[in-house]
Amino acid sequence: MAIETVGVVGAGQMGNGIAHVLAVAGYEVLLNDISQDSLDAAIARIAKNLDRQVTRDAISAADRDAALGRIRTTLTLTDLGPTDLVIEAATERETVKQAIFEDLIPHLKPDTILTSNTSSISITRLASRTDRPEKFMGFHFMNPVPVMQLVELIRGIATDEPTYKACLAVVESLNKTAASAEDFPAFIVNRILMPMINEAVYTLYEGVGNVNSIDQSMKLGANHPMGPLELADFIGLDTCLAIMNVLHDGLADTKYRPCPLLTKYVEAGWLGRKTGRGFYDYRGDTPVPTR
Repeated sequence: MAIETVGVVGAGQMGNGIAHVLAVAGYEVLLNDISQDSLDAAIARIAKNLDRQVTRDAISAADRDAALGRIRTTLTLTDLGPTDLVIEAATERETVKQAIFEDLIPHLKPDTILTSNTSSISITRLASRTDRPEKFMGFHFMNPVPVMQLVELIRGIATDEPTYKACLAVVESLNKTAASAEDFPAFIVNRILMPMINEAVYTLYEGVGNVNSIDQSMKLGANHPMGPLELADFIGLDTCLAIMNVLHDGLADTKYRPCPLLTKYVEAGWLGRKTGRGFYDYRGDTPVPTR
């Protein structure tokens, strides 16, 4: 399966990063979103990140210009029909993803590979709602995509070997490393990471430490580059909560119960950096802990 054109659904934090690395690697990219403002912001973000790579001598100015030239945008989901590979990178809600696939499927080529960047949802279940479960798999990039080296590849129960090998070849062409994960809730990275973040929120909730002491303890005591609460804000507290709910529902184990404080922050709309407030307040010059 030769992949030359890639459709990316969703121009948010993950989608624009995926479009960025694909374009740098030479793929023709069609980036879709329901909002023109989101598409414009995505192109501006990609251009800024490419400029940063030029400054660091990671790519040349000619490479930057060529990459930008390979990215087109569209508000019409069905325009992605002729692409060889589709990577869905919409919000981490199963109903949204299913609706995207249902709208897109009638317009796809028979051999188009369909993938999801989901960080936790069952690939087998998503694939079962499509007309091509054998050509469907999980394609989970890490955030921020241009920086992080790992991509989780998750096969559903019906995913065939040519599909897996085609996606593996794409990962390798991006100079990234693939980790093959079985289709269980949250796969590998988030199966380990999210309970740690949730436990950090419980530590805050129970008053064992404040935001600063918890993050400093893990940075200085465990040599983590970011504290767990700072990382949760970076990921998005709504995404953290969604993944914990998938773990709790899918594995039926109380150790995955989302912390009530995490739920409260999400209900307040304090989702982290993207909304200006989470466990830190980002509206000033310097982030300030909210607890």
